[in-house]
Amino acid sequence: MNAILEQFGEIGIIPVVVLNDAKDALPLGKALIEGGLPCAEVTFRTDAAEESIRLMSEAYPDLLVGAGTVLTTEQVDRAVAAGAKFIVSPGLNPKTVTYCQEKGIPVCPGVVTPSEIEKALELGLDVVKFFPAEPSGGLSMIKAMCAAYTKLKVMPTGGISAKNVVDYLKCDKILACGGSWMVKGDMIEAGEFDKITELCKEAAEIVKAARV
Repeated sequence: MNAILEQFGEIGIIPVVVLNDAKDALPLGKALIEGGLPCAEVTFRTDAAEESIRLMSEAYPDLLVGAGTVLTTEQVDRAVAAGAKFIVSPGLNPKTVTYCQEKGIPVCPGVVTPSEIEKALELGLDVVKFFPAEPSGGLSMIKAMCAAYTKLKVMPTGGISAKNVVDYLKCDKILACGGSWMVKGDMIEAGEFDKITELCKEAAEIVKAARV
């Protein structure tokens, strides 16, 4: 497994961040680090995403910053040029996956079916995103579907919350969970970074308790 993806496993909960204004990038990065979740999957569907990745990557070298919702190779280039250390996609696009692999960029594409898992395995991947997790059957679906794929690790995202994340983290198929409850857009826009820090601390404690 790639070293950056291994870091996902150590962190346990990957904050999925939507930034509409790049001015929020630095205080958010600080809140994530101080909260004990030193990682940000910045969704690449806003105009501020690219600059936000650049600002956080430059200011906080120890913060694991990547780009999510990446759909094209052109977006891969822009994200990586801005400083993204990893790429996450909602679905499995072989062209995007291969492009990232050729450039040595860790990539975690989304899957929801055994056929998509087998395509991912054929591409040489050992970590996939399960998205949208809860609407697609949640943990029971992951356990049933992944039983046949012994070496595969999964990062469920979508509908994960403080209420259900423990169950996911206790499953040996789960590398980490993507979540946004500790970095909600309204809290970011309201400048409630102290609150984000506290929610991140709570999430980090959940990881520790789940993986004792």
